Amino acid sequence: MCGFVGYFGPVRDAGPLLEGMTAAVAHRGPDEQGYFVSAEAGLGHARLAVVGLGDGHQPMADETGSLTIAFNGEIFNYVELREDLRAKGRRFRTASDTEVVLQLYDEMGEDCLRLLNGDFAFALWDKRRRRMMLARDRMGVRPLFHASSGGVLYFASEIKALLRVPGISASIDPIALDQIFTLWAPLAPRTAFAGIQELEPATVMTVEQGRTTTRRYWNLDFPPCDAPSPIADGAEAAAR
Repeated sequence: MCGFVGYFGPVRDAGPLLEGMTAAVAHRGPDEQGYFVSAEAGLGHARLAVVGLGDGHQPMADETGSLTIAFNGEIFNYVELREDLRAKGRRFRTASDTEVVLQLYDEMGEDCLRLLNGDFAFALWDKRRRRMMLARDRMGVRPLFHASSGGVLYFASEIKALLRVPGISASIDPIALDQIFTLWAPLAPRTAFAGIQELEPATVMTVEQGRTTTRRYWNLDFPPCDAPSPIADGAEAAAR
């Protein structure tokens, strides 16, 4: 379990703010903390080392410094993906699954998400396109929340980190409160706090050139309600 935080937009005193936000999720990653700060974007990461123990430091940048990622989770098929990328001529500097995600994005863009098998949430800053991308795994195992203040997008693995940002308050959302009392939980993207949203499972959000786009990259396929039951078919076959 790791934790990460970040922002996209002009932030005054970004370094201290990022450190404070990261401190709020430090319990998620006791092994080390790391930061990336630029004029347009920033990332903070609290790491629990699982894969690439010695060289998977985060936030992680590519060789050119144009792509930087903060990642939480684990990619189960990263070995296969890494070999496919090597076959295309790509070289790897680490043994980390985080670098696989970084290079897969460089190869495929957003479409890389459909190849990832695992539980994850990550933020990826694409300096070339001036694009911030947030993504979450298909089942929503790893958390990711976001809010805006003063024209800046802030995001974090836990809401408490967002509450460190001036202008983001813990004002209760009455509709979410009703959902909590009725359903035991708010319905995403709502959270208990007004103005703070949860990125839904199997969803990617991109912010680029002042436009925010949110889309699902995967949907669970349900069979038609009148489709034959595979269990019933199997039982009939066994009885013959």
